[in-house]
Amino acid sequence: MKGLQLRPQEISRNDSRSTCRFQPSTSKLFLATREAVELYGHAVILDCLRQLQWEAQQYQGLDYVQVFESPDHREPLWFIEDGEGGAITALLPSDY
Repeated sequence: MKGLQLRPQEISRNDSRSTCRFQPSTSKLFLATREAVELYGHAVILDCLRQLQWEAQQYQGLDYVQVFESPDHREPLWFIEDGEGGAITALLPSDY
C-alpha cells in the first residue's frame, strides 16, 4: 500500500458509534465499484480492507466510513460499511 495513508476518522475511536469491523460475510458482502478498481486495482483495495480489519480489531470497531488518501491518485479511496443487511463497499467520492 505504498503511498496510501488512512485518514483519521471523523469521530473518536472510543466513540460508541465506532462499531464497524469491515468483516465481509454471506450476509454482509464486500463490493468495489468499477471506478475504484480501475483507479486503485484489486490488490490495493484488498490490502486496504485487511488494514481496516486489523484496525477494527485493535480498537474494537471503527466508524462506518474510512478514507485512504494517496498523492499518486486523483481521488481518495473510501470504504463504507452499511448497517444490518447492508454491504461493505470500496468506492471513490465521485461514485457516491
